[in-house]
Amino acid sequence: MAKRKFDSSKGPSQRQLRVGELIRRVVSEVLLRGDIHDPELAHVSVTVGEVRATPDLRQALVFVLPLGGQNADVVIEALNRNKSEVRRAVNKELSLKYSPELKFMYDQTFDQMDETRRLLEQENVRRDTAKRYPDQE
Repeated sequence: MAKRKFDSSKGPSQRQLRVGELIRRVVSEVLLRGDIHDPELAHVSVTVGEVRATPDLRQALVFVLPLGGQNADVVIEALNRNKSEVRRAVNKELSLKYSPELKFMYDQTFDQMDETRRLLEQENVRRDTAKRYPDQE
């Protein structure tokens, strides 16, 4: 029988995506309800942008961003400090074979979107895209 190895060039499997989305929803609900009892997270609104699960579903990276991006390092540190509490809530809500180990990270998606928008608004880029797609203006 051939061994199955994860090929990172293919991207995540449907199962990884589905489990990641389920974990994202549960973590969002936990943070919204304020189930984590930490003074640094008491009155902070946190957006959970994405959850990436490993192929064996034993670990998950949770990408978060506090509202306005303020005090992101403090919030992420507090979440990582309380990850066992969040993990317990995920385990309670989802019936997975293994409860994934969670790691919280700063979500740079919004910063990347702003940078892309800034680049697309440059005059030389507009001129080049107007030449290639004249009906888009």
